[in-house]
Amino acid sequence: MTGIECRFAPGPFAGRKLGEVWREMPVEWAGMKADRSSAFPLLVKFIFSEEKLSIQVHPDDGYAAQHEKAAGGRGKTEMWYAVQGGEGAEVLVGLKENVTRAGFAKAIADGSAEACLERVSVREGEAIFVPAGTAHTIGPGLVLCEIQDQSDVTYRVYDYDRRDAWGRPRELHIEKALEVMRFGKQAGGKIDPVRVSHGAVAEAFLATCRYFATEKWEFSETGVAESSPEHFDLMIILRGAGHFASGGSRTDFVPGQVWMIPAALGEYRIEPSTPVELLRTYVPSEGEFARRLTERGVDETEWSRVVHA
Repeated sequence: MTGIECRFAPGPFAGRKLGEVWREMPVEWAGMKADRSSAFPLLVKFIFSEEKLSIQVHPDDGYAAQHEKAAGGRGKTEMWYAVQGGEGAEVLVGLKENVTRAGFAKAIADGSAEACLERVSVREGEAIFVPAGTAHTIGPGLVLCEIQDQSDVTYRVYDYDRRDAWGRPRELHIEKALEVMRFGKQAGGKIDPVRVSHGAVAEAFLATCRYFATEKWEFSETGVAESSPEHFDLMIILRGAGHFASGGSRTDFVPGQVWMIPAALGEYRIEPSTPVELLRTYVPSEGEFARRLTERGVDETEWSRVVHA
């Protein structure tokens, strides 16, 4: 959805690839704090899991910068929002507390790696945070919206003995995975959002970290929003349809689209024709997420649970 090969539809960059536009994008679009010397910072995609995905882990920035320069040198932290979840749907996120490096290596070899991970049931509307270094996999029967920093460095540690189109086992990256994997106390898992009302919009603050902040908005009446001059926003339409309106212009939106809101747009309206659910995600400036929650009357003891280092 926001890979560097994705193309803009309407607007001044229509038909052009995101990756080539980003480096020349004016500050009015990208924001004053945007780093356009590197890749577009956010990757949004939808995952449709029909079977178990491989057990895998992603490195942090420090390891990726040293060992994955050819792949961009960036680690990967991500979160998933469950757009749909069937009966019994689950993900596996994080190792059980008593699992050691040696024990997990043995479990990979004897095919019991899955038993080392924590099982997390997932229903529609729930979200999961998966920081770098966290072993994880996604079970069948889910449609997830994944939000992450722009990286695709993945170390696969177990793949249920599946074969590729030529009958060969898919490549594993066990040694690198064990080097970057978090053992002991885990930092990922199901998100307990902070919920507030702001005008016509019911907001759920899901998570923030140095790479992204994500909120869910639900509304059936016209809501007023305002861009930040420091960064662009991405609006991911999950359900409903309507219009973005600014000045005298109106632009239609429908589910499955990702809209880039320019940093300098200022105040604009979101006018639903049917009840709307969307995710707003952006690269936060220091303290921004906390300030937004404080402005809505949420104290630190409550909002700190969705803030990740």
